[in-house]
Amino acid sequence: SPNVGLLTLFYGMIGGAGVGIAYGCPIAVVGKWFPDRRGLAVGLTLAGFGASALVVAPVMNAVIASQGPLRTFTIMGVVFLAVMVLAALPMRFPPQGGKVAASKGASEPSVVDMDRGRMVCTPTFWALWGVYTIGCLAGLMAIGIAAPFGQEVANLSAGLSAAAVSVFAVFNGVGRPLFGWLTDRLTPRYAATLSFALILLAALLLWRAGGSPIAYFVGFSVLWLNLGGWLAIAPAATATLFGTQHYAKNYGLVFTAYGVGAILGNAMSGLLRDLTSSYVAVFPPVLALAGVGLLVGLVGLRRPVLEGK
Repeated sequence: SPNVGLLTLFYGMIGGAGVGIAYGCPIAVVGKWFPDRRGLAVGLTLAGFGASALVVAPVMNAVIASQGPLRTFTIMGVVFLAVMVLAALPMRFPPQGGKVAASKGASEPSVVDMDRGRMVCTPTFWALWGVYTIGCLAGLMAIGIAAPFGQEVANLSAGLSAAAVSVFAVFNGVGRPLFGWLTDRLTPRYAATLSFALILLAALLLWRAGGSPIAYFVGFSVLWLNLGGWLAIAPAATATLFGTQHYAKNYGLVFTAYGVGAILGNAMSGLLRDLTSSYVAVFPPVLALAGVGLLVGLVGLRRPVLEGK
C-alpha cells in the first residue's frame, strides 16, 4: 500500500510481532532437546537466523527489481508462509521422560523452575534484564555507526567502510555459537563477565585510538561479536537461572531488553553525534555502561534461592 500508516501497521507492527513470535519457538525447542549444551544449540540456531539475510536479501532485491516493492510483499509473504509452515511441522518438544542429548563437562542443570510471575520478583531477573539491555545497547550502537565512523574518524573510503561492515557481520554471526558454548562451559555469570570485559576494552580502544584503521577494525569486530554473543547468553541464562518448564514465556519477557537496548542505543548514538559532531563521543558512555554491566553480572547472575530452602 502507498499509505505509510498501513505499511507501518502491517509490515512494521504485525510483521515485527510475527518475527518475535517465530524467533522464540526454535530457541525453546532446541533448548529442551539439548539441555546440557543449551547455549551452543541456541547459538547455532541464532547463527542461522542471522545468516538468513545472506540468502533473503539478494532474492528480495531481485524480486523488487523485476516486480516492484508492493508486489514483492505479496510474493514473499506467500513464500514465507509456505516455508514457515513446512519448517514448523517437525518442531516438537522431547517427550516426557524421553532421552535427550547430553555431554560431559556441561553446565550444571537448573535447580529451579519459576513461572513468569515469580521470576520478575527476583533480583536475578532484573540483573539479567539489565545486563542484556546493556549488552544489546552497546552492540546495536556499534551496528548503527560502524560505516560512518569508518569514514569520518578512521578516514576510510565509503567502499572500504561498507566492506568492513560485511566483515563485522560475520563476527556477529560467530559470536552466537561462540558465546553459547562459553555459557555452557563457564555459566552465564562468567560468560557475561567476559563479554563486558571485551566490550569495555573495545570501547576504550575506539575512544582513544578510533582514528587508527586497525583500532577501528578490531574495536568494531569485538562489539559486533558481543552483540551476537548476548543473543545466545540471554536465552541460555534464562533457562539456567529460571528453569525450562516456563521457558518460552520467561524468555519472551527477558527479550524485551533487546528492544529497549535498540531504542536507547540508536537514540544515544544519534544524540551524542549531534551534540559533539563526532562519533568518538559515543564510546565513553559505552565504556561506563560496560563497567556497570560487568559488576551487575558478577553480583546478580546467580540462581534464585527458593523460599524454604
